[in-house]
Amino acid sequence: MENFVVSARKYRPADFKSVVGQQHITTTLQNAIKNKHLAQAFLFCGPRGVGKTTCARILAKTINCESITKEFEACGTCDACVSFKNNASFNVYELDAASNNSVDDIRNLVEQVRYAPQKGEYKVYIIDEVHMLSTAAFNAFLKTLEEPPKYAIFILATTEKHKIIPTILSRCQIFDFNRIQIKHIAEHLKYIAGMEEVDYEEEALRLIATKADGALRDALSIFDLIVTYSAGKKVTYQETIANLNILDYDYYFKVVEALLEENISTTLLLFDEILKKGFDGHNFIVGLSEHLRDLLVVKDEATVELLQVSESVKGRYLEQTSKASVSFLLSALNLANQCDIHYKTSKNQRLHVELTLMKVAKLNQAFRLATLAEVDAKKKSLIEGPTSTDTPPLISKSVETDKPLVNPSIGPGPSPVSSPVVSSTLRSTFTIPSSFSQTKKVGEAKVEEANLVEEEFKKDPIETVSESVPALVLTQELLDQSIFSIQEVYRTAQKNLELAILDQKIKVQEGELILKVNGSIQEDIALKMKPELVSLVRKFTGTSTFTITVIQQEEAPNENGKLYTSTDKLKFLREKHPALVELQRKFDLDVDF
Repeated sequence: MENFVVSARKYRPADFKSVVGQQHITTTLQNAIKNKHLAQAFLFCGPRGVGKTTCARILAKTINCESITKEFEACGTCDACVSFKNNASFNVYELDAASNNSVDDIRNLVEQVRYAPQKGEYKVYIIDEVHMLSTAAFNAFLKTLEEPPKYAIFILATTEKHKIIPTILSRCQIFDFNRIQIKHIAEHLKYIAGMEEVDYEEEALRLIATKADGALRDALSIFDLIVTYSAGKKVTYQETIANLNILDYDYYFKVVEALLEENISTTLLLFDEILKKGFDGHNFIVGLSEHLRDLLVVKDEATVELLQVSESVKGRYLEQTSKASVSFLLSALNLANQCDIHYKTSKNQRLHVELTLMKVAKLNQAFRLATLAEVDAKKKSLIEGPTSTDTPPLISKSVETDKPLVNPSIGPGPSPVSSPVVSSTLRSTFTIPSSFSQTKKVGEAKVEEANLVEEEFKKDPIETVSESVPALVLTQELLDQSIFSIQEVYRTAQKNLELAILDQKIKVQEGELILKVNGSIQEDIALKMKPELVSLVRKFTGTSTFTITVIQQEEAPNENGKLYTSTDKLKFLREKHPALVELQRKFDLDVDF
């Protein structure tokens, strides 16, 4: 039987140009060789399977090559390259720090560094998993790493840079390896499939690349597994998802289609089918979240490139996202995320996922009901006029009471009712249509106005206010009729200090609301409550033109004609309540004024 060599070893890059997805690293190393600016120590760090050890070996082989090419690559035919290929090079040493992590191991390495290479220009020491060295071993390595002989070069490789002490990091040139992109892994798998004469489906290779999570070595291991699993030398999408236990994206397309159609029964049946195939409900909800995210991504042409799928699947995403609104996708994504967060703490996890799916299925209906409710509210407010919760049905003194609140284009004629004051909220939201027949009654005109408003709302809910309706000025009469409602708001909120200020007589003079307070404490409270009070006065009086002024009134003198001081007040309280003197004595209280 012929010995089988896994693809990760068989197709390991032998030069810089064959390294996948790390061009920023290989270009820098080639320029360093070209300009003879090689540092004495390199640190290659990054996730697993991205080419750290491979690049270290290529660098070691290239700097000792006897016939380096114009592209500053190793020739591969000289004695040094052949010796390196056969693992017989005396100038390249590899040390596994995971099993050689003591001070003695580092001392042995330092002893070897003292001897110059017998043949070649450099001795290269590759220390893999260097983060596994003990702190004592790191400290023993510091001096040699900082000032090695001119022929010694150290290349350290690690997946956990944060575990390396700062004194080591400061002595190395640090190269950060990136996770390899899905498209680069897929292209490399196509190359290997062609070399191995393996039939493949592009979607299967892309799925393998996605599952590898940026690690090329993992992708090659999965590729070998799928090739071995299949009956012939082929890699198909269905065999890949069956072997890797991955939920097919077709299910997600079907589930979202049923959700958009508000079909709860179909959605629950699909979820039941997924569970019967052995998939976990948590994995399903995580996959659904990713699918909704992808649908949201392809909504905008600028972000379509973030979707890393084949062109055929991208077409399906574009088709489905055209049926869903951004509001639906965002709300569904939020519900799926909440389900993911609380899944493990749920006692009935299946019901937890099903309840989320049912909520998502009713999102479009909720949006429609909310829109209709808003339209009906605007229509009702226009027909019935202001209500007790919005604006009191008062007659504005600035509007003539013998004319209806319609456009003058209707024509002259007496009105059967007086025009109520239109609330500031309504005036700032809609323009009242004016195309009405002269013979229509006011009530009929208002109904037709409401219908036209509803039609305009469907086109654009935000309209400008008609400037023909004048703004009301705050008067004493308006304030007196609304002050109880304003006080009730503070009473309900248990804001007793603010309520004490409003319990006093409040006067309005020429559009100015005057608050009289006693002392600096009430003055501070009154100044803080001004913004909220302005909002409440506008709401309950329907006015918008007024100012609030806070005045601190002087304390009234006593019957003898002079003001009471704090000492006088305390003396009076002591005489009236003798227990106060005993309380002060018993607790040794001091008077602070």
